[in-house]
Amino acid sequence: MKRRSLFTMIPATSALLALRSEGKPIPQPALTQAGFAIAVQCWSFRKFTWWEAVEKTAAAGASGVEIFHGQQLGGPHGETKIAPGLGDAVYASMVEHCAKNGITPVNMGVVEVAKNEKEARPMFEMAKALGLYGITTESSEAIDTLEKLAKEFDVKVCFHNHPKPTKLWNPDTVWNLVKDRHENVGFCADIGHWASSGLDPLEVIKKVGPRVRSFHFKDRESMQQWTHDRPYGTGVINLPAILDEVRKHGFAGNVSIEYEHNWENSVPDIAQCVGYLRAYSKLRS
Repeated sequence: MKRRSLFTMIPATSALLALRSEGKPIPQPALTQAGFAIAVQCWSFRKFTWWEAVEKTAAAGASGVEIFHGQQLGGPHGETKIAPGLGDAVYASMVEHCAKNGITPVNMGVVEVAKNEKEARPMFEMAKALGLYGITTESSEAIDTLEKLAKEFDVKVCFHNHPKPTKLWNPDTVWNLVKDRHENVGFCADIGHWASSGLDPLEVIKKVGPRVRSFHFKDRESMQQWTHDRPYGTGVINLPAILDEVRKHGFAGNVSIEYEHNWENSVPDIAQCVGYLRAYSKLRS
């Protein structure tokens, strides 16, 4: 049995903790006892429509979704792709579909955001219409615009890291970008991509924890070579210690399960990840 296997599947319970982070919070029903939201990044269901992704997220037992920008909507919207400018009626339909399935839309990413404020504003208007906690991006060149709109719309801007050699793979780069900015600006910590870049995710989190606003959460079979993602607790990343560390700083954002394996039939694996996070929440509350 691999370490941390004591975190077995436990049913969802009511959120009991008050939010501690600044800015617009994630709605209370989406939160675990440990104060964060368990979401699924819809990229995990990229072979399906967003309408189906929400239903699969609900089947896996999660309480939130991180919207994959550009995914086909499906349902009554057919091949229309998720993007700014679709109109309030479409966004209301998306929120309604989430509500029917017991799901809260919490974040959207990874999206490109223009440096020009007029061009960037529709992305934030979309976030407001959907009631999102955050926007996940790698548009570091737009930091001034992003900070301004993050304050105006009271939305978190979460800078994401892809693996080396992409521009934000090094956490020091993101830290220097966000450390002196408004509290709504911080990290979307993709711990699997840090591992792929030869970094120990726990050691990174110990340095940047106060600025983590969201996660793309993963477990890996190896810290040296990425074959594919693993259900939580069956790999080598110290997931409980990472969550313990950010919670010291009042983390109350979304922990998005981004599972890039078994693309056609990943619901059982994702459900295992959800159960692991719920078990952590129960044990640490």
